[in-house]
Order: sequence, then structure tokens, then C-alpha cells
Amino acid sequence: MKTVSVLLNTIDKVRSFVTVAASYRGELDLKSGRYTVDAKSIMGIFSLDLSRPMDLILHEDTDDPEFFEALKPYLYKPDKS
Repeated sequence: MKTVSVLLNTIDKVRSFVTVAASYRGELDLKSGRYTVDAKSIMGIFSLDLSRPMDLILHEDTDDPEFFEALKPYLYKPDKS
């Protein structure tokens, strides 16, 4: 299992993220606070607080470089100021 932080703070980001997530063969979940939804479900994602970063949970360990490259626009990197 692997977890990365993502930020999906616009409708366009959610839409394109779901397309990327759907291309992944394994199971993906998004966790925001105490809520967890299927990361391939656009309706599930819209039920979360999109103004805050969320944890993307990959249930199968993978080193698929194409998938991780496609995830780069959604990764959350906090400011270190």
C-alpha cells in the first residue's frame, strides 16, 4: 500500500483526475478526514472537501512510471515557508 497527498480544488482537476485514476488497474481510494471514497468515482470525490489536500491510497504496490507521471499535476506539495 502506498499513500500520496493530492489536491483536487477545481472541477476540471477532478474530472481529469478521475480519467487518470480509471486507467489504473488496481484499487484507489481518496481519504479526506474520516471519509474515504473510491478515487475512480467522480460523485464520491465531489462529496469530499475539495479545498483541502486528500490522501490517495494505492492498495497494490506498483512502480508504474506512466501512472505516477500522470499523477504529477495533482500531487500536493505544501509550502515550506
